[in-house]
Amino acid sequence: MTSRNMKFALFGNEFQPKKSGSVQAVISCLQRHEAEIFIDRPYYEFLVRQRVVNFEPAGVFDDGHFQADFVLSLGGDGTFLRAASRVGSKLTPIVGVNAGRLGFLADVLPGEIEQAVDELYRGEYDVEEHAVIEIAAAGEPIPGSPFALNDIAVLKRDDASMISIRTCINGEYLVTYQADGLIISTPTGSTAYSLSNGGPIIVPDARNLCITPVAPHSLNIRPIVINDDSEISLEIESRSHNYLVAIDGRSEKLDEGTRLTIRKAPYAIRIVKRRCQRYFSTLREKMMWGVDQRQ
Repeated sequence: MTSRNMKFALFGNEFQPKKSGSVQAVISCLQRHEAEIFIDRPYYEFLVRQRVVNFEPAGVFDDGHFQADFVLSLGGDGTFLRAASRVGSKLTPIVGVNAGRLGFLADVLPGEIEQAVDELYRGEYDVEEHAVIEIAAAGEPIPGSPFALNDIAVLKRDDASMISIRTCINGEYLVTYQADGLIISTPTGSTAYSLSNGGPIIVPDARNLCITPVAPHSLNIRPIVINDDSEISLEIESRSHNYLVAIDGRSEKLDEGTRLTIRKAPYAIRIVKRRCQRYFSTLREKMMWGVDQRQ
């Protein structure tokens, strides 16, 4: 059954015990293939506490210190984003097993795990390359990873009034947004925070970025789509003299006057897709397009 020995790195959601059930099916399936299983340390310790695992994995790793043929993300899209951050420039393909809710990234259902793993061993899958963006702050280091698969957002703090965001594209002045924030999203992130603020849905292989304001003060300000080889420069003014930068949802506080630069990262994240999956059918299903609520 097994054509070759393969290594799998497992990441999961260690915050919600009810979502840990799928890992048993995943591990059992991998063991039948005699795969080498490596588990992210926080997730492994969680599984041990929950008495979900009763075997010794091939290894337990920290941060991005692993080598594998595939990464398995067990959870929702948030778990997938954290796994993607840890994969970084390794180019290891990621399989998302959906134990969450919406699941645009983690789109293998728990009942499809066995089929999906079998397809990996048979080589019957496709790999999509998804663009990543990075942020740099002039004169002030940003803690943690500067890379985002979904989006980078500049936001006012909870107790602050709206902020002013002077925006330039490739050195050319665009506009100064008076708003609660500004979202720079990749095509992957176009169905996330940007969408909830009125941004467009962008197909994954489009080479674009979208700039979407959050609650703009002016009603004639609209989202804009630009080429993904563009460099975006932001200068922020705030009455509280600081603001938040959210990188795939992870927030950091920065001081007013810090000039931000956002550009496409030098690597992409590789996402495994089953050949029976189609983007537009997934979009219809997840967004409930065409559903008649009157019935």
